[in-house]
Amino acid sequence: MIIDVKRPTLPAILKTVGYTTGLVGKWHLGLGTPDKPLNWSETIAPGPKEVGFDYSFHMAATADRVPAVYLENGKVVGLDPKDPIEVNYEQQVGNDPTGLSQPELLRMEADEEHAKTIVNGVSRIGWMSGGKSARWIDEDMGDTYVAKAIKFIENNQQKPFFLYYATTENHVPRLPHPRFQGATPLGPRGDAVVQLDWSVGQIVETLKKNHLLDNTLIIFSSDNGPVLFDGYKDGGLEKNGNHRPAGPWHGGKYSAWEGGCRVPFIVSWQGTIEPGLSSAIVSQMDLLASFAALTGAVLPADSPVDSQNLLDLLTGKAEKGRDNIVLQGVGIQSIRRGDWKYIPPGKVMERGGFDEWMKESTGTEGALFFLPEDPEERKNMAQKYPAKVRELRDLLTAEVKRKP
Repeated sequence: MIIDVKRPTLPAILKTVGYTTGLVGKWHLGLGTPDKPLNWSETIAPGPKEVGFDYSFHMAATADRVPAVYLENGKVVGLDPKDPIEVNYEQQVGNDPTGLSQPELLRMEADEEHAKTIVNGVSRIGWMSGGKSARWIDEDMGDTYVAKAIKFIENNQQKPFFLYYATTENHVPRLPHPRFQGATPLGPRGDAVVQLDWSVGQIVETLKKNHLLDNTLIIFSSDNGPVLFDGYKDGGLEKNGNHRPAGPWHGGKYSAWEGGCRVPFIVSWQGTIEPGLSSAIVSQMDLLASFAALTGAVLPADSPVDSQNLLDLLTGKAEKGRDNIVLQGVGIQSIRRGDWKYIPPGKVMERGGFDEWMKESTGTEGALFFLPEDPEERKNMAQKYPAKVRELRDLLTAEVKRKP
């Protein structure tokens, strides 16, 4: 697991003020410790419980990785003890067919990275044997997670609760339920978004039905910008047409461009937050300090974090957000301060679904952009404003060095 269990986390902090905490969905933050191989027949730890979740129902990593099973409170769901799971990312284990050895069994062609053990007609990253009774069916995943989320809400409606619902729909491989297939002209990717919309609606309706909506703060966000090819040939590139998944922004997932780092961030609290838009800079990291302020929780003084209390911004009582934020692309960091953005020299993107982005570089001087007038980051102002470059370059260096 990549989270230090000694560091404060959002669920752990909320538990100190009486919240019941739950995780449903994608995990991809690792499990166990590097010094001990995981035994999937036992309770897996450390995991979500050790970082503050009272309840967890999640996949082992991501939908495109083995083992293709669910874990509930640290245990593999539906595992037959006579059919133990073995997993290896370095070399093949077992004799299950792979996308490389038997591509005729695939329902969706994949690149070599995703062409190992086949589960449910889809090849994955890594090799897996055993656990036949526990393996998921991709098309049922959305319904499975929604049902678990609803049950968590209904079981805990009489007390404060925090639910982290990590949707899987937009992540590869995209295999929405048959009732959503063909819902859009964009293929599985568009259909998965429709399923995502449905799943969020089910959770909101559950809050309404149980008279909880007026007392529940909902945040909807994402972890990165879009990408049209990330391992599986699902028609994303071919069916995209003139659609711009990143809107007016340039680039996408893996890149240091705004299209890779700027994501949806919707805050809803019926009866408390008025509808509106904000151009303030905010980070998901700020939820830790903001929710602590909201609930009266206290962050440990001896454990520095990058989180800032932006509760007034999130609830519409203030307009000021962060002064700056460090943005992370693959192999490069950039920084925004107000309307200005600086990207150091180097490749802006290492991989992704748009070839022209893969070739882009900021050259030897780096790049400076004034986003209100240049949202697509096409006009490099570095030579025109060298003082601004120095300011942001030094700030980026200081912020990275300050990393707790």
